[in-house]
Amino acid sequence: MILTGVGLLILLLSHLGVGVFLRWAKKRQILDIPNDRSLHIHPVPRGGGIVIVFFSVTGFAISWMFGSTWPHQPIFSYLIGAIVITAVSWLDDLRPLPNRIRFAAHSLSAILVILGSGYWHKVVLPFLGELPLGWFGLLITFFWIVGLTNAYNFMDGIDGIAGGQAVVAGTGWTVLGCLIDQPPVAMLGLLLASSSLGFLWHNWPPARIFMGDVGSAFLGYTFAVLPVIAAKDDPRFVLIGVLLVWPFVFDASFTFFRRLRKGENVFTAHRSHLYQRLVIAGHSHRFVTLLYVTMTSFGLALALIWFLDVPGSDAAVTIFLPALCFGLWFFVTRQERKRKNNNCK
Repeated sequence: MILTGVGLLILLLSHLGVGVFLRWAKKRQILDIPNDRSLHIHPVPRGGGIVIVFFSVTGFAISWMFGSTWPHQPIFSYLIGAIVITAVSWLDDLRPLPNRIRFAAHSLSAILVILGSGYWHKVVLPFLGELPLGWFGLLITFFWIVGLTNAYNFMDGIDGIAGGQAVVAGTGWTVLGCLIDQPPVAMLGLLLASSSLGFLWHNWPPARIFMGDVGSAFLGYTFAVLPVIAAKDDPRFVLIGVLLVWPFVFDASFTFFRRLRKGENVFTAHRSHLYQRLVIAGHSHRFVTLLYVTMTSFGLALALIWFLDVPGSDAAVTIFLPALCFGLWFFVTRQERKRKNNNCK
């Protein structure tokens, strides 16, 4: 009941807060101006993700103050890292910063988390069981945090997609945190889901406000840190953390290596993510966002049945996760061919 009450309160406050920020951003002309790489045609206020950050971080810090048994070092390192990423991302929303400054901030935050929470020493995979990572786990943890922070930012390119992902993944972490009796994990997941849902009210297609780097980088960072904290007690959470955001991980990774293979500059802005290609192929923002939310929900279902050790869950994860990845890629390429054939007629 307490979690439900907190969730509803944060949902309401986030919804109201985004409305206030929207009016302020319009007055201050904090706008996302369309360019040749944009998927929108009119200037839209941006930076609304700061409301998600505020209620998530503030709510988490207050809960920490009253949670006498909560671990202090992991939470403190997470909060400091979140503040660093938020500050740099907010400045980037106001005036674009060099990539090296953003990467330095993301790297510093990842190092703070590793110092406070440690790193992945082992991982559990379906059928293979527990696999030791040794010191290699340090590098994997670092690149996971930095990578997902950036990937989430890259994936925030159409109305509702980043907020929808956050609602589903945050809900997953709330449920899992309760199942493993880790109140910090459950509370942070709840705050992310509720504040993102309040924001999504304004960001659902057609969006009246954009999240901005300040929201997407924070969400990516937080969804990267949660499995690092949870995996200290159960190494299964390494894979579970991926399952809860798998569409973003797959799309960003597939696009990165595809561009790398083609000799493109992977650090420049582009419109070649799978979700962007679907929009260019003629699908609406609403359709693509709902597609990604649905696929994320499948990942949540796989995570839950695997965690609960449901009979056949190892096979389900092993078969369905690659199938979902292939299915997304196949659907995109088929839609592109269909549009090309229609244009040739």
